[in-house]
Amino acid sequence: MPAIAVAAELRASGAEVSFLGTRERIEAELVPAAGYEIDFLKVRGIDRRNPLRAAVVAAEAVGAIGAAWAAIRRRRADVVLGGGGFVAGPAGMAATVRRTPLVLTEADSHLGLANRLLANRARRVCLAFPIAGREGERYLVTGRPVPDAVLRADRTQARRRFHIDDDARCLLVMGGSQGARSINLAAIEAFAEGAGSEARDFHVIHLAGRRDYEELKLRLAEAPGRERYTLLAYEPDLGDVLGASDLVLARSGGSLFEVTAAGRPAILVPYPHATADHQSANAAWMEAAGAAEVVEDSSLNAGLLADCVGGLLADEARLAAMSAASAALARPDAARRIAGEVLAAAE
Repeated sequence: MPAIAVAAELRASGAEVSFLGTRERIEAELVPAAGYEIDFLKVRGIDRRNPLRAAVVAAEAVGAIGAAWAAIRRRRADVVLGGGGFVAGPAGMAATVRRTPLVLTEADSHLGLANRLLANRARRVCLAFPIAGREGERYLVTGRPVPDAVLRADRTQARRRFHIDDDARCLLVMGGSQGARSINLAAIEAFAEGAGSEARDFHVIHLAGRRDYEELKLRLAEAPGRERYTLLAYEPDLGDVLGASDLVLARSGGSLFEVTAAGRPAILVPYPHATADHQSANAAWMEAAGAAEVVEDSSLNAGLLADCVGGLLADEARLAAMSAASAALARPDAARRIAGEVLAAAE
């Protein structure tokens, strides 16, 4: 989604944009739906726990450099933008071999493997967060691009979509396109199945992710608190769900910038196995600003969640202060700034 947001800015400037991706991941759906062409590479994430599998995946990545090189030549690309995903390594290496200008983006408070390998070869590295040791002129803190739908969300229309009264509170639960299982289970238990959940005085919108959706759908159908509980598998741009909400319960990946762009306070549960524990650093950034509370994944349970959410939604003054702090962290011009760096590199 950040890359699509930058692509929209580039297209508005008269540039032609195409994508590189994999058939197995969400870009295979989102990119064509947004109106862009995409070339596919055979590449996967490296499992560092399994040396043999890691070696196979690394060999595939080397082979993907040739396919990326061919796609860059066929598209007659003037510049390549690396989004930090699985394809960024082979695409970035192909760009450097072809001497095609390279711009990188990093969504987290830690450079991923591809960006660490390519940073010294890039014209510019656009960072979502300040990163210690990455302060030279090559690095620029831009924030993370967010979809235009988040910036233009209409609260009244969003609430009408989910049948939420104007004066009602709403909690948004989300954990990425695949969902976050610990959050999913704690939320469905706390707000749909738990004691007194049927008397809950706020609405819940729950983005379960595709992996857990069917299981949670069955549980919700039998739950006493199913009224005023909207369960969705996935929402690509987050505009309506953030627009309708007053508080967000989420992991602390790159989607924090959608949360801050909407000016929403958050309860964050960092993914404990994230590379270099970067989600804890992301969450600490938002917590230090007064925009979030942080709950460790190992401590998460339905009772704790019910108390934490209920307490915040009942405290109007604190919720307002956290909302203001969240909005102050927003970088609504991130896509435009990164697009400017891409155009400058192309020239």
